[in-house]
Amino acid sequence: MYRMNIALLHYSCPPVVGGVEEILRQQALLFSRNFNNVKIFAGTGGQFVRHIPVEINPLLGSQEKTVEKSVKMYLKEEKELFYKLKDEIKQYLLKSLEPFDILIAHNVLTMRYNLPLTYAIHEIAEENDIEIVSWNHDCLFFYDNLDKSFSHDIYKILRQFNKKITYVAVSESRKDDFEKLYGQDDCVTVIPNGIDPKSFYELDDSSVKIIDELNLLQSDFIMVQPSRLHPRKNIEFSIKVTAELVKKGLDAILIVTGAFDPHEVGTKRYYNKLKKMIVDLKLENNVIILAEYQLNSGEVINSNRLNIRDLYLISDILFLPSFQEGFGIPLLEAGMIKLPVVCSDIPPFRKIGEDCVTYFKLDEEPGNVADKIIGFLKTSSTGIFFRNVIKNYSWDNIFKKNLQPFLTHLYVKRNKKTLDNY
Repeated sequence: MYRMNIALLHYSCPPVVGGVEEILRQQALLFSRNFNNVKIFAGTGGQFVRHIPVEINPLLGSQEKTVEKSVKMYLKEEKELFYKLKDEIKQYLLKSLEPFDILIAHNVLTMRYNLPLTYAIHEIAEENDIEIVSWNHDCLFFYDNLDKSFSHDIYKILRQFNKKITYVAVSESRKDDFEKLYGQDDCVTVIPNGIDPKSFYELDDSSVKIIDELNLLQSDFIMVQPSRLHPRKNIEFSIKVTAELVKKGLDAILIVTGAFDPHEVGTKRYYNKLKKMIVDLKLENNVIILAEYQLNSGEVINSNRLNIRDLYLISDILFLPSFQEGFGIPLLEAGMIKLPVVCSDIPPFRKIGEDCVTYFKLDEEPGNVADKIIGFLKTSSTGIFFRNVIKNYSWDNIFKKNLQPFLTHLYVKRNKKTLDNY
């Protein structure tokens, strides 16, 4: 994996609020945490996190008065100011972009809000070796009832295909729109917008470390059991059900959050028994017991410090096979965040869950319970949609599947001569 120097460009950036501004923020954070050097260039906004530099130049903005004036004068065939600004922006960008391998320009090549900037970027693409990506969210010409002034030649640049520029659209429908606009087939790559579950849910740092290290956002199915390591919690049964789910072709993950009970010496022996069972069933990659969990770095994550809600939020079901309970607080917690529950049919659970959860008898075979879970998942459109969003639209997964190979191709293309010498 190459460490790339990536510049992001838009008319504005956070803390300015807007859809493209939010995508800019998320991409900057994504590229940075994947060990790339990132810098944002914008006309308005400011530095929103300490480790990502932001450079503000009003000439890159959408509301700079001189820019607006230059376009109005151009429409009257007075072009001098327009070309002066275009050259000024071009020289500024050429100097500013010298350290960068890739420039990702969001919407500025397809919208009308700063035409001197649009023209400058096209010229830079023609004359220089930086890889320029036009990240296309929208375009002026996709909408009916346009003002007649937009038929002027100055606006043709917004529908002009440039073979020196790489084009990205955020959806298949937008790809079709832009390829019709450019009069070119297969000239646009689709990379969807995404969401970052970690920031959306405001996950605890310890939770994020575990999620990242275990690639939990890429799994097919996660069930969480927030139980202390005690025989009455019936954790052996959870492990057996996980084994059955794996046999049935599901990339299933069981997370047992339980810490050791400090009042019972036997819990350490019980933990060792569970660990042996996991090894015997070859479930080392499918069952995670967070008691004294140790990261690859050597850092020990004490499950008592974990925000258990975090694990609920990324899970598909709450699984509780307890032999007996005095109450059942995890059911209340699951209800609060609308997490489906599959649990043993014991009085406290039945009292709380009533007809709103899925039950199984304590003497049922693990395979039957696995079938109940799979049946539930197939009928839960909300659950299916949740896992689809996590797997296909979380930024980390988009990066691995789409963005990293895309950017690597551009990086190698730009630096081919240098790389060939190594």
